Amino acid sequence: MLKYPCLVLDHDDTVVQSMKTLSYPFWCLELELFRPGVTQSLEDYILECHHRGFAEMCRDCFQFTEEELKKEHGMWMDYILSHTPDPYPGISSILQRQKEEDGLICVVSHSHKDNIERDYRTHFGIQPDAIYGWELPPQQRKPNSYPLTDIMNRYALKPEDILVVDDMKLACQMASPLGIKVAYAGWNGLGIPEIESEMNAMCAYSFDSTEKLYNFLFD
Repeated sequence: MLKYPCLVLDHDDTVVQSMKTLSYPFWCLELELFRPGVTQSLEDYILECHHRGFAEMCRDCFQFTEEELKKEHGMWMDYILSHTPDPYPGISSILQRQKEEDGLICVVSHSHKDNIERDYRTHFGIQPDAIYGWELPPQQRKPNSYPLTDIMNRYALKPEDILVVDDMKLACQMASPLGIKVAYAGWNGLGIPEIESEMNAMCAYSFDSTEKLYNFLFD
């Protein structure tokens, strides 16, 4: 019997390695285009995305208009079509075992559904049972609790049936009102002590390797 019949996974920097190799380098190019002469360090970029989320960072820190956000998103979608991030070592074993045991895999992410499906197809040969991505209206995206509420209603699950696995605190803001536990995906190697300390305090569980998460779920 599975410890958690449903895993709710973030995507970027939880399942696939995107921050250092894709997201941040592309963001630097976008800053050069939209705000010439303005720069942001990798650490500040990670921290602002952690605390605010990407879109709110653009609005609050760089005064992006809604039209600029639409253009930015279109540029990112074009870029990601030809750039597929690598998965973290060991994550495939977790996904495959969860499916072999007839468990559910749902994805709640700020990535677009099309990109998530592409990455799962390319790397794992499976598809998530449900995806809640950037294509949803803003009021239904993480950190809103809508994705988890919909998952519970769709699959007749209780809070204790679900484990959220994520690398940023928006997941905790989404899950805590529903009494759903969050596991910190601490294996991404981004190495920001402030984030690690906060996530260790906020989450029910913390794992610094995918192997430790595997053992926790299936041993």
